Amino acid sequence: MPHLSGLVIEGVHGEDDGVRIEGRVRAQRMACPECARGSDRVHSRYWRTLADAPIGARTVVIQLRVRRFFCDNASCARRTFVEQVPGLTSKHARRTGLLRRMLEAIGLALAGRAGARLAVVLGMPASRDSLLRLVRALPDPSVGDVEVLGVDDFAIRRCQAYGTVLVDILAHRPVDLIEERTSKVLADWLGKHPGVKVICRDRSGAYAEGARTGAPEAIQVADRWHLWANLGEAVERIVLAHRACLGEPAPEPFEAQPGDTADGQPAPTEPDSTAPVEYGSASRLETRTRERHTAVTELRDKGYSLNAICRELGLAFRTVQRFAHAATPEELLVTHRTRSHKLDRFKSHMHQRWNAGVTEASVLHTELVELGWTGSLRSVQRYLQRFRDPDRKARPAPPAPVKATPRRVTSWIMTNPEHLSSDDQVRLTQILARCPQLEAAAGHVAAFAAMMSQRTGKDQLPVWLDAVCADDLPALHSLVAGLRRDLDAVTNGLSLDYSSGQVEGNVNRIKMIKRQMFGRAKFDLLRKRVLAR
Repeated sequence: MPHLSGLVIEGVHGEDDGVRIEGRVRAQRMACPECARGSDRVHSRYWRTLADAPIGARTVVIQLRVRRFFCDNASCARRTFVEQVPGLTSKHARRTGLLRRMLEAIGLALAGRAGARLAVVLGMPASRDSLLRLVRALPDPSVGDVEVLGVDDFAIRRCQAYGTVLVDILAHRPVDLIEERTSKVLADWLGKHPGVKVICRDRSGAYAEGARTGAPEAIQVADRWHLWANLGEAVERIVLAHRACLGEPAPEPFEAQPGDTADGQPAPTEPDSTAPVEYGSASRLETRTRERHTAVTELRDKGYSLNAICRELGLAFRTVQRFAHAATPEELLVTHRTRSHKLDRFKSHMHQRWNAGVTEASVLHTELVELGWTGSLRSVQRYLQRFRDPDRKARPAPPAPVKATPRRVTSWIMTNPEHLSSDDQVRLTQILARCPQLEAAAGHVAAFAAMMSQRTGKDQLPVWLDAVCADDLPALHSLVAGLRRDLDAVTNGLSLDYSSGQVEGNVNRIKMIKRQMFGRAKFDLLRKRVLAR
């Protein structure tokens, strides 16, 4: 071992639990750590035990016979001192420097319990508390000169407490974690670390104000991911407001089949509980949502508090808060609820085979398995039960309607057309042809995407804002109003190459570390693990 070059090895003993190495210091004189004056006058000797890095997953213990020397300097405050071996021993330490660094690395990577389990397997047992103490004792890395700073918030306790993460974009590393997310803490940090020229942030008003106060000469850049996400939310509200345009045209009526009545109408059958709900009809959930939104809005307009509305309507506080913050019921109806069944795409085959005289569920189940059915025989039996009337034959089932939910249509509009399948492109084209408002929104999205990818916001953003305001799209008008309030940062975000991608990656890493510690670690330990790795 290289760090034992200053020692004389007197013996190596193999034991049941590992290896024990006995040795002593080779030097005859030692320097006083206080006055640096050498001394060879020995006061006493004693054995010192140090845990060292393992050999072959077996624990290693070093037993040193160390000496205590007199300090002959009368003006020195020390009367005696103990000899130390550089790189091997330190004052009061019971581990070698190498073992300490290995345990620190394990503690940073895995924290307490998981790190303790790994350390035992590797032959350097340590308790979880010891690992956490080693991590907390690590010095904070130097911040250095930061020219491009990324700022974002992260949840310390979701919906209750949030902090701020600061990232050096050029150095690709986090430089600090702060336990608050106010404008003051950001301004104070910028005041203590001058030299920041560019600040990448989301559209938070607190960070915008803190950046203006702490670094007034710095360029603020709004993150493009957040801009695109805000645009997607606005488009989803537009799609929800025009959800009536998403339904497919009604299918052609079926020709009369054997088993129809004399007037040409199909024989009455039991309602199909698996049939999807048409977009034109209001489900019970939609009706209830609209009624609750109306009730909450009326009470709010009368001056009722949220708690008073809870007591009046008998609803939970979170429910009332969600309804009170929604401008229209459509914002609450994120997706249209439809009921589907995995038998849907096999119904045509089942109906045709039933009309052909094949009525045994086991036979039909075998055929469906060959077509890709993975369900049970009992599911097929339950579906066929409605057709057991010998005087009635099932007519062929119409093909399952295309499910164009608001969220899916929003995804199509927000996706590069080159990345859509041919079927999705056709379905989106049909929907846009039926709704001029959605077609206009899709055009604005395409223009914004081109402006964002080509970094032409400085020239094209004012034109895009005016074009959006010229159309009857209230959701996009709200987005435009917010962009105008932060116009300089938005323009920089759509013109410069800086982004907050690294910041978002560090936020994701913080979430992983929190999950690893089961969310129970204090902020100081979380901060140390984020910064020291």
